[in-house]
Amino acid sequence: MTAPTLSPDQAQAWDALAATLAAAGVDLAAQEVVPAAQGKGRVLAVLGKAGSGKTMLLAELTAALAAAGVQVVSGDYEGRRRKDARTAAVLAPTNKAAFVLRMRGVPATTIHRILYTPVYDPEYERLAEWLAGNGERPVIANLTDEALDRALAFHQQHGSIPGALATAGLRGSDFIQGWKRREDMLDIGLIDEASMLDERQFDDLREIFPTLVLFGDPAQLAPVGQSGEMVFDRLAAPQKLTLSRIHRQAGDSPILDLAHALSDPALDFAAFERLVREAAARDARVVWAERVESDLMARSPVLVWRNATRVRLIAAFRAAYGAPADALLPGEPLICDGIELPLKHRKKRIDLEARGLIKGAQVVYLGPGRKPGFSRLHVIGAPEPRLSAASIVRIETPEVEEPFIPYAARMGATFLHGAAVTIHKAQGSQWPDVQVFAPDIFAAAMANRTEAGLPLWKRLAYVAITRAQDRLLWVTRARLARPSGALSLSDLDAAGTAPLTLAPEAEAETEAG
Repeated sequence: MTAPTLSPDQAQAWDALAATLAAAGVDLAAQEVVPAAQGKGRVLAVLGKAGSGKTMLLAELTAALAAAGVQVVSGDYEGRRRKDARTAAVLAPTNKAAFVLRMRGVPATTIHRILYTPVYDPEYERLAEWLAGNGERPVIANLTDEALDRALAFHQQHGSIPGALATAGLRGSDFIQGWKRREDMLDIGLIDEASMLDERQFDDLREIFPTLVLFGDPAQLAPVGQSGEMVFDRLAAPQKLTLSRIHRQAGDSPILDLAHALSDPALDFAAFERLVREAAARDARVVWAERVESDLMARSPVLVWRNATRVRLIAAFRAAYGAPADALLPGEPLICDGIELPLKHRKKRIDLEARGLIKGAQVVYLGPGRKPGFSRLHVIGAPEPRLSAASIVRIETPEVEEPFIPYAARMGATFLHGAAVTIHKAQGSQWPDVQVFAPDIFAAAMANRTEAGLPLWKRLAYVAITRAQDRLLWVTRARLARPSGALSLSDLDAAGTAPLTLAPEAEAETEAG
């Protein structure tokens, strides 16, 4: 494999990573691996701000590991492995962050998905092993040769066992019996968006991966409840590989220019807003907006600091679309706020979480399910996005203490409305167009708060504007534009959805009680 073309700081980080992997028995240069040996765990962190090349380095490292003979584990199915096989996994804290990596060609999955593995029906286990190259072509009564050929062609192109089985006409409920906590260790873990990790997740990952490489941005917001500290802050200096040069997007990026301007200690909020206005005057990728665009809120939430702002914007969004007081409209965005199931329903909880309904997941409401309390949902960024699940949907209303609950099973997945979200919850996500509610950033500046030595408003602004892939809308006034039309689901159909679904008759599998 030809070595990637790297800048000096990236080359230095690459050499340190290659040396660590070589010590663990994976020689990237010679493309050789030896069986893993027992030894002390290794943790490295590749740190840099937006545009410094972290994702490029992660992608190149993943490709180099695969070229060396390391098996990249996707989390959807794992067949029998040789005792001397070496494995690697690319993980992100959220479905959206993993989806962003997959769109860039990196085979990423969520941390949660790798902690739990599917249990396959024995008959279809043989089919999965054949697709993975570990067995003979099976003969299965209800699958034709044409169906097997379709499954094989899909797997050869996409590498997904569940997707291949779905192409053969199987549903997830046909071949996945449940989920279990991983018992065996893996090998090399590459963790993106490591600034979002909490201590418990970090400890779990260290139990699974003897070699762990964290990719993170120290300028982002630390997880709530960790006093502004990120898990890589306590690593020793030799374990931290810092990318300092800014590798700008083609044609330069005014969004990245604004993000990096925030590192100037002398820059105050008024001066930053002048930079935003100047950028908007010369480049269409930055917009000085005097109102929130309701059309964008259905898929790209407005990013805010204060919870009260979030609630007011959600109420305004629902009113603009004429949403009834007692029901959700198909196409309304939701955010998963966790799963409320007792311990005896652990298998059902694992099933929902493994399908993408982890805390913070972005979801679009498709309509009511076949049973009371169930909702049909599309999980943004999940490999298998469509399912039906027992739901508890809470719609908060300004100046009303108790939230309105249009749909409520006795227990199940809980949701908040997703037309606006806090900047903390937006970490790990990216959208083509991002609206940042500037009055909230100003309020943070006036509060004169700091986090880990930096003004809080600068951390908030940095995280918010770097969520934008193509266009940043800096919203300066609390006004909402009228929508151009009704809410629609056509964009979800046009984007394509994985054929693997939780069929209506399988809804009972996710209902508690």
